[in-house]
Amino acid sequence: MRYCNQGRFRQQAEFLRRQFLQDEGLPFGDVLSEQIVTQALTAVEAFWKDRIYSPLITLWVFLGQVLSQDHSCRAAVARLISHRISRGQRPCSAETGAYCQARKRLPEKFFSEAARQTGCALDASADDEWRWKGRRVLAYDGSTVSMPDTEENQQAYPQPPQQKPGIGFPLARIAAFFSLSCGAVVDLAICRYAGKGHSELGMLRKLWDILLPGDVMLADRYMCAWTEMVMLKQRGVDSVTRINQHRRVDFRRGKRLAKGDHLVAWPKPRKPRSIDQSTYDTLPNSLLIREVRVQVEQPGFRPTSIIVVTTLLDADEVIASDLSELYRARWNAEVYQPHYDSSDSLYQLAG
Repeated sequence: MRYCNQGRFRQQAEFLRRQFLQDEGLPFGDVLSEQIVTQALTAVEAFWKDRIYSPLITLWVFLGQVLSQDHSCRAAVARLISHRISRGQRPCSAETGAYCQARKRLPEKFFSEAARQTGCALDASADDEWRWKGRRVLAYDGSTVSMPDTEENQQAYPQPPQQKPGIGFPLARIAAFFSLSCGAVVDLAICRYAGKGHSELGMLRKLWDILLPGDVMLADRYMCAWTEMVMLKQRGVDSVTRINQHRRVDFRRGKRLAKGDHLVAWPKPRKPRSIDQSTYDTLPNSLLIREVRVQVEQPGFRPTSIIVVTTLLDADEVIASDLSELYRARWNAEVYQPHYDSSDSLYQLAG
């Protein structure tokens, strides 16, 4: 299902691009600080000499290169020269070699760590009024990305095993938590497409330490898993997901709260391969779940009826329409995604 079209996304992306570049300066200067970049470099144990293309300047120039209509390195360096002159500094060389070398020196983990540090800072500074019923909501979503077919990429992110050798591109799986209050990514991970612990559920277990007691995890139907929902509940974290397609819902069973709204006990399943026996033995024999049929509406589209599953059991505190609006909000993660081709991908822009 899609609740928006590509044209709407492009309008929003163009608006954000203009906002970041409207002052002819370096993008994200108000949120991407020297302190955050230093913390990111420290976390990945990277060292850097003090020069024109410091990590912060290199990242700023790279972001400007990606966001601008002219994606060339020469234009990116020209914008830096203009910025330096406007601040009363001496212009740097117009040659692009130093910038390209500086960009190559930044380790892959640096970018994810910088995004993580920036997102957490934005989330911490978000107004309390932006929270959902006074609670922090973190949306979780995963996807896959392909990249240029280089030997280094094939070694780090090999193509799917079912793909014939010599055909296809390196493929990676990505996952992220982002704050519903401010929209910033607060934690993210990237791994090989296939292998133990490389599913979206496996990546969830690697990232869920970002969730704090009292938080709400908002996710799609793939996260509607008994084991993960129980373990999150034990941490004081509630879940809101769509019903998994393999589960059947019968509103005649359980405790009725309203029409299309009831509580039902999900029995403990057989031990999954993702946890050990001792951990499995500590889990309860059942999990009390609330299943709610809601209408998700989007202007210009026909209303769609879906079933939302949650551990938020109080029907007086959280009514069905609250869950409908909350789940509709997570569709932004599902459908507001650019669809790059090989001519405008981030890797091509960086090349």
